[in-house]
Amino acid sequence: MTRPPLPPFTVETATQKVRMAENAWNSRDPEVVTGAYTEDSQWRNRSDFLQGYDQIRAFLTGKWQRERQYRLIKELWACAGNRIAVRFAYEWSDGAGMWYRSYGNENWEFAVDGRMARRIASINDLPISASDRLFHWPQGPRPEDHPGLNDLGL
Repeated sequence: MTRPPLPPFTVETATQKVRMAENAWNSRDPEVVTGAYTEDSQWRNRSDFLQGYDQIRAFLTGKWQRERQYRLIKELWACAGNRIAVRFAYEWSDGAGMWYRSYGNENWEFAVDGRMARRIASINDLPISASDRLFHWPQGPRPEDHPGLNDLGL
């Protein structure tokens, strides 16, 4: 099984890979997202260290139970060979109705088949008011004409 585009990445193919990842995460479907990773993929997400499909799937299931109304934008920061660096922001609400914008950076390393073998994510949460939200598209992939992070001043 391969997950094009494959490494080594160009700016064009890395940008495509980033948008594909954003769309998958905006599905909020752990099965869809997990399929983009190798069976033994290693993650650091904040202070959580995960390895393999089962741990990743369980993590994502819990994440989207806690982080409601989740909407994510990712942008390419840099790429070289089989590695891509991404910056991102996502908005979500908790069970009490409080809103947050989470900012972060990810470093990705890919296997030759185009699946991600390693993901290292650093993330910070900022409480925001509902009126400060910037991500208002219907649940699911971000529309092609919706502004990205740079356009939104993020």
